[in-house]
Amino acid sequence: MSPLRETIYRTSSFISSNTKAERKKYGQFFTSESIAVFMASMFHIDIEKKSLRVLDAGAGSGILSVALLDRIRKIGYTGSVELVCYENDEKVLGVLTKNLTSVKDSDFTFEIRGENYITSQGFGHSTFFFEQKERETYDLIIGNPPYKKIPKDAPEATHMEEVCYGAPNLYFLFWAMGIHNLKEGGELVYVIPRSWTSGAYFDRFRKYMLSHCVITDIHIFGSRDKVFDGETVLQETMIVKVKKDSIRPSKIRITSSDTSDFSDLRCIDVEYDTVVSNNGYIYLVTNEKEAKVLSTLGKLPFTLVSDNLRMKTGIIVDFRTREVLRSEPSDDTYPLFYSQHIKGGRVVWPVGREHEFIDTDRMGYLQDNTNYLFVKRFTAKEEKRRLQCGIYLSSDYPKYKYISTQNKLNYIKCDSHEEVYGLYVLLNSTIYDQYYRILNGSTQVNSTEINNMPVPSKEIICKMGKELQGTDLSQAVCDSILRKWIN
Repeated sequence: MSPLRETIYRTSSFISSNTKAERKKYGQFFTSESIAVFMASMFHIDIEKKSLRVLDAGAGSGILSVALLDRIRKIGYTGSVELVCYENDEKVLGVLTKNLTSVKDSDFTFEIRGENYITSQGFGHSTFFFEQKERETYDLIIGNPPYKKIPKDAPEATHMEEVCYGAPNLYFLFWAMGIHNLKEGGELVYVIPRSWTSGAYFDRFRKYMLSHCVITDIHIFGSRDKVFDGETVLQETMIVKVKKDSIRPSKIRITSSDTSDFSDLRCIDVEYDTVVSNNGYIYLVTNEKEAKVLSTLGKLPFTLVSDNLRMKTGIIVDFRTREVLRSEPSDDTYPLFYSQHIKGGRVVWPVGREHEFIDTDRMGYLQDNTNYLFVKRFTAKEEKRRLQCGIYLSSDYPKYKYISTQNKLNYIKCDSHEEVYGLYVLLNSTIYDQYYRILNGSTQVNSTEINNMPVPSKEIICKMGKELQGTDLSQAVCDSILRKWIN
């Protein structure tokens, strides 16, 4: 039996003897054999080098390390290989040691470190306290870092505050530290969630990563339940390869599959600037159609923020404000709008659900009764559209000075009917829904991401809105109007 097969066998035995709850404490999700082999194949290995230093941080049972060593030898590399593994789960250390010991290779050495990968070395400002300890660097870094959210004051978060915003997730701290440990010209391949590609939460990390590395390869899994066999993983997952280099490649190779055995592998080479946008987001393009969507909208010079049309999130959190919620109207109540009030492109209220009214004079719970475009914050994975909008006109509810919105609803305040209808043309169109799906793989509509999408000028938005007024609010009509201004 090959060392890789032995490793898989021992790992399976370990998983079956330890509960998911126990492994969740460490954020452990073990890599399958096919994914480990695929990740190892992504490295470009210089066979002329006399020695290679390899890092596997959060090594688990060593599947990735063994798969990479197997690839290194199979392509004819004859130099020495030094492997360093970090793993602080005592339960899996025995399995890891057995798996690495089973590799019979006279020019292979390994070291297992049971210390905390993040806090045991310097990073950014914290480097001052590690002056006597030289920064270790590696030619190749492979990993399936722990997926676990930690408090903003956790030791790992405060140690790497330069890349943190709020309560971070361990996976991108491992990635940032990996970049810190990478030699110039070295390569890193990680399997990770795709949540880092957009939004303010990962902004500092993206800036750090892109200022030190270039992205060369990305693999996208079409189905989140095919990546970690037998596990419940709610995040969309991807594999990314970066190189520590300042010279951008002209294109990034993006592959995709709906299976974890890669039997349906699809491949496309996309312009680097299309994937790595000027706004700092990473766009995961899987076909020519998606590349054209990004190219078309990328030419637009404005954003909602620059047009002074900022999307915000609804202000009422039900369980925190129960004392002001009402199911029946009175002289002191105002309308409270939910995502369920969006029907056929318009806002229909009331609809007979509970808590459609709010009874308060607290201004933090109220907003002006003016014109808005409401957008659902959450949609189901299987729904055809991610962006679902409803036009709200204050003239439809003239008796109220104020209204309120529940926080599962996003809204954009508008100065005129034309603005509301024009924004509806944009966000109800096919191309903007496609654009947002490329940008964000989750079912949540993030206001920060919407605010940074490229849009026409406010003047053009109003002209489109004027054309939509009095007509059908269908997606087809919105597409027809939009094509006159964007092509």
